[in-house]
Amino acid sequence: MTGWEFALLLVAWAVGGASPGPATLAIAGTSMERGRPAGLAVAAGIVCGSASWGVAAALGMSALMLANAWLVELLRYVGAAYLIYLGAKAIRSSMTDKPLARVQAKRGDLRALYVKGLLLHLTNPKAIFGWGAIFAIAVPPGSDPAVIWESFAALLAVSNIVFFGYALLFSTGAFVRGYQRMRRWFELGFGVMFGFAGFKILTTRLG
Repeated sequence: MTGWEFALLLVAWAVGGASPGPATLAIAGTSMERGRPAGLAVAAGIVCGSASWGVAAALGMSALMLANAWLVELLRYVGAAYLIYLGAKAIRSSMTDKPLARVQAKRGDLRALYVKGLLLHLTNPKAIFGWGAIFAIAVPPGSDPAVIWESFAALLAVSNIVFFGYALLFSTGAFVRGYQRMRRWFELGFGVMFGFAGFKILTTRLG
């Protein structure tokens, strides 16, 4: 693969990562509601979850999971249940008249938000197959193992830019003010999209 081809692959990876989905929704919603540190904590969890799946795919775990359908099914049900739970929680919150208090997230809160982002990605079995597919394109058969890890580092760097960029963007004043004006609609929208994502994972056969 030439340098230009790999650059285009990185652009495609960035576009895919930035597309609306559970990860970007979680980062955007948390950043607008809880502030920049909270959004960055969720983004850090998501990036670490993505890195974990990337390492697993590089070590050949995606093929192992395809050979053990029960493991994919287990992750699929857990991931769908977690997304549906987040969706129900957001919809329930949209029906309340809670005041918007943007308090600075405490250290314990940040840890919990990091874990939320981590679980969001680790319970998504599509992630490891995404890494496996991108490695299949970027790394020709018989390549030196160093090529795999160089590709992994470049792809992870792009993921960092995308996910942390989301947290920085959606914690700016303009987005926060918009969220404060339309909190109920935002939370309802997030809830519906989380629920739909969970339903899609539940009804889509993987592998």
